[in-house]
Amino acid sequence: MPRTTSARARVRRPPAMPLVSEPVSQDGREVTEEEYWRDYYFESDVHYEWNNGRLEEKPVSDYGTFLVYAWFTELLRHFLRARPGARMVALEMGFRLALPTGTVIRKPDLGVLRDGNPVPLQPLDASYRGVFDLCIEALSDKDRRGIARDAVTKRAEYAAGGVSEYYILHREPERQVFYARTAAGIYVPIVPVAGVIGSRVLPGFQFRLDDLLTQPSPEAMRHDPVYAQFVLPGWREAEERAAAAMQQAQAQAQAEAQARAVAEQGMQQAIAAREAAEAARAQAEDALARLKAELANRG
Repeated sequence: MPRTTSARARVRRPPAMPLVSEPVSQDGREVTEEEYWRDYYFESDVHYEWNNGRLEEKPVSDYGTFLVYAWFTELLRHFLRARPGARMVALEMGFRLALPTGTVIRKPDLGVLRDGNPVPLQPLDASYRGVFDLCIEALSDKDRRGIARDAVTKRAEYAAGGVSEYYILHREPERQVFYARTAAGIYVPIVPVAGVIGSRVLPGFQFRLDDLLTQPSPEAMRHDPVYAQFVLPGWREAEERAAAAMQQAQAQAQAEAQARAVAEQGMQQAIAAREAAEAARAQAEDALARLKAELANRG
């Protein structure tokens, strides 16, 4: 008997899909500034910055640091909605710094531009031609080079270029740093007050250092005195108005109840007085009747 081929054996396997190769990094490659803007600035697979003639691959932060960055970004959005006066930009938007040591093009993870900045940002701009007022970097610690770039190199560049404040975010508190630029053009750490960092670039913007890790929700922050002035202030004001209206209604109801009680008490007193008067009159009439009867009997 001829051997039959099983159904499993007859099924043809699909051809193997070719492996997608990872993009080759051009980190360290020497290119002109013109070549950078033309060929590498808009690169989507690998993001590059440009350091005085050399490409620098922008490292990626881990998920824990991303969560810190995401919470901070949302807090900043709340502030700018409540107190317009600045704009935030991300999406790898770069800006150029012509420094004494050479020209660099940096792409901060987040940039803030105040409305009073002398160089406005236009809707169709894909890069910023001025200097950001505040730069935020989410620190990548996968290698020492990435740490040094954000903590040392960019700190010096941003200070020399005129960035008023520079924040470094990370999932570990000891790697978080918040700088303000002095009149001498150097960065000094912002000293927290009761554990709260306050911005000079954005007056009124503040955050508790511990909250970078605990990341409270907006619903919790709107009742926190650190954030109540700019996190969902409309909700808080509506709640306060509702509470005040309820309190007023309760006070009015209490006053009306007291007025009714006084009126009822007055009515009871009037009834009692009337009944007493009627009883007195009845007694007087009875006494008069008895007196008349006695006089009649005597006559």
